[in-house]
Amino acid sequence: MGTQLHPEFTMLNGGIAVVIAMIYILLSSLIKEPERQKFNAIMVGGAGAAYLSGGLGGWEFAYCSVAAFIAYKGLRHYYFIGIGWIMHSCWDIVHHLYGNPIVPFSPSSSAGCAVCDAVLALWFFLGAPAPYDLLRIRALANKI
Repeated sequence: MGTQLHPEFTMLNGGIAVVIAMIYILLSSLIKEPERQKFNAIMVGGAGAAYLSGGLGGWEFAYCSVAAFIAYKGLRHYYFIGIGWIMHSCWDIVHHLYGNPIVPFSPSSSAGCAVCDAVLALWFFLGAPAPYDLLRIRALANKI
């Protein structure tokens, strides 16, 4: 078995991935419930297909099938959307180490995607609260 080269992943790459996740959260929060949950279930399902020709053969189809089921469950429960993003984060790590990167011209893109997806998963495990609502609640609490 040959030596596998792993692309360098820096703190800057990780920071950019966190910023991308925060932008996604802010924009997604503009969608009112229950459409926000439906939209995000579709997004995590679509993310499952991102690697279909990512270099891991039949494993890509197996992962995509499980991801589609989890996304379907996410239509009713944010928890499953969080599970879907954690699964995708793990699949990103596998691709960073053994497969093709999610963005062909950016060798460390899969590692960055893993960080971004983990931040998204945390948000969904918290019930996907809208940051704008949290700021409004804080502002009201400060007035009291």
